[in-house]
Amino acid sequence: MTAIAQDENSGTTPVRAGFAFDEARLAGWMADHVAGFAGPLTVEQFKGGQSNPTYKLVTPGKSYVLRRKPSGALLKGAHAVEREAQVLIGLGKADFPVAHVHALCTDDDVIGTWFYIMDMVEGRIFWDATIPEVSRDARPAYFDAMNATIAALHNVDFEAVGLGDYGRPGNYFERQITRWSKQYFDDAEAGRDPDMDRVIDWLRDNIPAGDETAIVHGDFRIDNMIFHPTEPRVLAVLDWELSTLGHPLADFAYHAMMYHMPPYIVAGLAGADLAALNVPSEEDYIAAYCARTGRDGIPNYRFYTAFNFFRLAAIFHGIKGRVIRGTASSAQAADRARRFPELAALAWAQAVQ
Repeated sequence: MTAIAQDENSGTTPVRAGFAFDEARLAGWMADHVAGFAGPLTVEQFKGGQSNPTYKLVTPGKSYVLRRKPSGALLKGAHAVEREAQVLIGLGKADFPVAHVHALCTDDDVIGTWFYIMDMVEGRIFWDATIPEVSRDARPAYFDAMNATIAALHNVDFEAVGLGDYGRPGNYFERQITRWSKQYFDDAEAGRDPDMDRVIDWLRDNIPAGDETAIVHGDFRIDNMIFHPTEPRVLAVLDWELSTLGHPLADFAYHAMMYHMPPYIVAGLAGADLAALNVPSEEDYIAAYCARTGRDGIPNYRFYTAFNFFRLAAIFHGIKGRVIRGTASSAQAADRARRFPELAALAWAQAVQ
């Protein structure tokens, strides 16, 4: 991620126009529902372009984070902050590194939309997958920490922590390929791409036999983790909007896709000199995950990688359509729209390797 993009997404600002709410009303609600809360309360807004507006709540004793649904009419099932709260609460029971959730509010009368409040976790977020902020000798430990964290997620007994109803188990790839293909084909304004057409057919014909179900994050990237301020340790995994019950190898391959991802699209390692950086190879990274999850390798690994590039390409294709229709006007949206053909080509390249 570029320095400009990092600056645009890091830190807080005063609450932006159109995102304000009754702060006194919120403070009163917190006094009744958040153990240990004591004002006065100051509200700031995080810069990042999350689909669910996110705020920093500052009090003399500690800081919290509030995530809310956007105002206005919403698509059914979108911006489900109650699902985010549910998965965070469940994973907290398993001692997985997530922020502690204090309370969920489903009363629109408090601040205008549903919201939840969790702890503010202080630490470091790395926006560049090569982690230039740490020394060459220290770098492998940070990759190992990420590897251990995603393995721990997939090892969670989701039934035992109350997440047995968090998604539909089974046929994950068939359902996902159908969903994203339909979105791609239905958006005629965004156009067609020959690589995308080819990879859709290839994925449909090459779904691996067998099935598994685990809690999957859906967007497990280095910049969605908070690391300890000085140690190679993940304190919290962020942004659970795409989480569900799904296939763990889809989730792992999305994370390991960083090895093939150009860094100007999202945080990636493509083109980097891994040996010079002292970053583990993709093969070693896969082996470490397999050891932690009791696997003897990952057959059909390229299918999982191709699937994830296809899925991300479909998301960027949707952004392209919104840019064309004038409903997504940010510079970041326009840049992502331009990257759609490159992601489709990367998906097809994985399929034919």
